[in-house]
Amino acid sequence: MGYHVVWCPKYRRRVLDGRVKTRLEELIRVKAAEHGWEIVALEVMPDHVYLFVKAHPKNSPSYVANQFKGYTSHVLREEFPHLRSQLPTLWSRSYFVASVGTVSATTVQRYIETQDEKVPKRVAGPGAVGRA
Repeated sequence: MGYHVVWCPKYRRRVLDGRVKTRLEELIRVKAAEHGWEIVALEVMPDHVYLFVKAHPKNSPSYVANQFKGYTSHVLREEFPHLRSQLPTLWSRSYFVASVGTVSATTVQRYIETQDEKVPKRVAGPGAVGRA
């Protein structure tokens, strides 16, 4: 069964970059391998994670999402103390999960793989004189 999973850091803080991003990708792959799940697509953005994973049908969508969130939070907060001081918990309690059939699997994979191309440029708001 394929699952498209999306989750964010608490308060959607932009903390998933540099070494944290690299380590998070490694940890997600380790957890997937531990369960025999296949990572089809993975994109870590500074403030959220997109994942397309193929898991055994006996694993519920909530189980899959929580395995990734729980494991990565524990390890990352242990290895990167600034995450403990900046956030009460690493991940927001919410997440998005949708099952993906064979017809839409390619579409979801393409969507996840192109997320870094869709990052909007910040536009100065009202009262932001002199900022671009």
